Amino acid sequence: MNAQQLFDQIRSKRSFLCIGLDSDIAKIPELLLAKHDPVFEFNKAIIDATAEYVVAYKPNLAFYEHRGAAGWNTLYKTVSYIKKNHPNIFTIADAKRGDIANTAKMYADAFFKTFNFDAITLSPYMGHDTVEPFLRHNSKWAILLALTSNSSYDDFQTIKNADTGKYLYEEVITKSIHWGTENNMMFVVGATRSDLLVNVRKLVPDHFLLVPGVGEQGGSLSEVAKHGLNSKCGLLVNSARAIIYADRSMRFAGAAKTAAMILQKEMEQILKEAGLL
Repeated sequence: MNAQQLFDQIRSKRSFLCIGLDSDIAKIPELLLAKHDPVFEFNKAIIDATAEYVVAYKPNLAFYEHRGAAGWNTLYKTVSYIKKNHPNIFTIADAKRGDIANTAKMYADAFFKTFNFDAITLSPYMGHDTVEPFLRHNSKWAILLALTSNSSYDDFQTIKNADTGKYLYEEVITKSIHWGTENNMMFVVGATRSDLLVNVRKLVPDHFLLVPGVGEQGGSLSEVAKHGLNSKCGLLVNSARAIIYADRSMRFAGAAKTAAMILQKEMEQILKEAGLL
């Protein structure tokens, strides 16, 4: 899927919503625990309830890896289920990998070939040769951490280079945009950093941005759209807990559908006002 195809999905769904499948076995409805694979049953119900409102799903791998082989099996089944039943929905492995080149190649093969994800989040700290193996895969995407939504982001990301006058996150974007294209590379910019989206858009006017932090983390959808929209929308806004845990009872799927629909309606209005529909 290239950028135009992703934008076509956004216009078709009238949405730029990404749902984070941060599915914690300790938080899913107790009655599901009797199932053979409770987390998969939870994911499947969430996916079927929300698919009409979203353009992407983003499983956070930590919620699968901590369960060992069973968790990896759940992840594989979840991605396979999306690919079979909702093949036009974009899938993101929220893995935040970042290792030397030969290891990166194995990660790329694992997530793009074995699991068949469309994209993966990466830490660019170790440089070009840790990202390049992911960019060898046609129609796949590398999503680089640039400006994150966590509270201690400024430990490093806003350190200023005395020679260039740029913040570290700006240096990351400026350097890495030459590694890929707007059809295979995105950047993570947290919704709680919406005021800095103006700077980001100056550096990458045409790239898609993956924007976490709307919902439980307090990010504002309207502010993100105000500063981040481009001529092809250029945003995938992620919400996880506010949707998948909208209700902790066995009515969870219906509540997730309602929560996703509310965000989709807000996004539809934003897209209309921007002249993108």
